[in-house]
Amino acid sequence: MTATRERTAVAATAARGIDFGDRTYAVRFGRFSNLHRRRAVVVCGAIVVAVLALGVVSLGYGTLALSPWEVLTALFDSDASRAHRLVVFEWRLPRFLFAVLAGLALGASGAIFQSITRNPLGSPDIIGFSTGSYTGAIIVMLWIGSTSYYAIGAGALLGGAVVAAAVYLLAYRKGLRPFRLIIVGIGASAMLASLNALMMMRVSQEQAMLAAVWGSGSLSALGYAQLLPATLIFAALVVGCGFLGRPLAALEVGDDAALSLGVHANRTRAFSTLVGVALTALVTAAAGPISFISLAAPQIARRLTKGASLQLLPSALVGALLLVSADLVAQLVDLPVGVLTVCVGGIYLAWLLVHEQTTKKGRQ
Repeated sequence: MTATRERTAVAATAARGIDFGDRTYAVRFGRFSNLHRRRAVVVCGAIVVAVLALGVVSLGYGTLALSPWEVLTALFDSDASRAHRLVVFEWRLPRFLFAVLAGLALGASGAIFQSITRNPLGSPDIIGFSTGSYTGAIIVMLWIGSTSYYAIGAGALLGGAVVAAAVYLLAYRKGLRPFRLIIVGIGASAMLASLNALMMMRVSQEQAMLAAVWGSGSLSALGYAQLLPATLIFAALVVGCGFLGRPLAALEVGDDAALSLGVHANRTRAFSTLVGVALTALVTAAAGPISFISLAAPQIARRLTKGASLQLLPSALVGALLLVSADLVAQLVDLPVGVLTVCVGGIYLAWLLVHEQTTKKGRQ
């Protein structure tokens, strides 16, 4: 009788179908392949639609206000008003496109460093890498006297790389512990902030004001001259990110587990740090330091996708959504976008610290 009931239950389950969890999709490109959960695909699609919708609103805002229909007409109809096409294509579109690119870069960079450190505070904003890029850019502008995009970019990349190497060396003691890396990075960030202030005090008032305005983080003065080279560099870095998806997921469960999966922890961290610093420096060179996008985007993406680990693509898309939204609000209130992200990010950081402490007490 019992066996009959068991067979009946199995047959009923087979008839209903077995729930194996969220459906996944395989994406293959040559030798590379990856699995994407259906929820993550839906979330990414929704974020792309939201970014495009905000873009239409952003392109219509300004002294010459345009309706969404007028913006779309100017974008896709060659017979549209010449004045509208000039405003949209020449003045406003580069700013929106760079906001998307910078948001993608900062979101991906935040996901990389939070995966390396296995801590939501492991953002380039917090552990000093962004400040190092800012310091390198200031040295180029104030002491070398160059305002070239490429010179500032090289200075930002070199400054971020030097600080990253110093933080790693100081935090390394018979292995690299993520919490020690964060603490050393916070100290390095505080010291570099003081160094930046000292350097601005040693130059003329005009130079100091130029560096201070640039240091507030703004997208208002960007055009195609900065967008085109930044896009090429970003495309090269995306290729580097393509090699990091699985190794970073393995690192999140620990070095021993990563090694058992064939992932060399130290090599992965070194390469990941280089890519993450380059992504941060790319944005810093053109727009100045834009804080807290890297900190918030990966955690928001993780909650939206309900993934077990951080993922680069959702984090990058959330970063683009956050920065495009912040830039639109910054235009409405007439503030640099970096000032706005600092104000909002400070609130998020306080919430994150309280949340982490509450979660830790709950586990105990």
